[in-house]
Amino acid sequence: MADFMDPGQRSAHMAKIKSKNTKPELLLRKGLHALGHRYRLHDRKLPGKPDLVFPSRKKVVFVNGCFWHGHDCPVGSRLPKTNTEFWRDKRAKNQARDEQQLAQLDLLGWESLVVWECDIKASQGVPAAVTEYLGGPAKAHRSAG
Repeated sequence: MADFMDPGQRSAHMAKIKSKNTKPELLLRKGLHALGHRYRLHDRKLPGKPDLVFPSRKKVVFVNGCFWHGHDCPVGSRLPKTNTEFWRDKRAKNQARDEQQLAQLDLLGWESLVVWECDIKASQGVPAAVTEYLGGPAKAHRSAG
């Protein structure tokens, strides 16, 4: 089956796909913020530039797209019908890079959690695994009054 886009159109389409500030990432960030969690974004000093960084806890969260990182959900397990070997190889390299970055973070004393796009969508914000990883909702700060 041929691609319905010519190479130029396909290239333009793929260039529009973001690696930061994706819809699932924004949804997770909004939910965590509402629970009182504060974090830093995309810390370049850490391996893999984690999406969310909780410095005082030495914890990071990666928001992975199911297709791009080869998740075992229906979206992630499907390969395009054209250029299949390219996509299989690309996702294998992404997975190897992910494993290497998680191992580097571990060696540096950081805990890591990978959250999948499908889990964020299914929970409509913050999957239970993330809340559990962070120890529940953040403690509310009371103002003196």
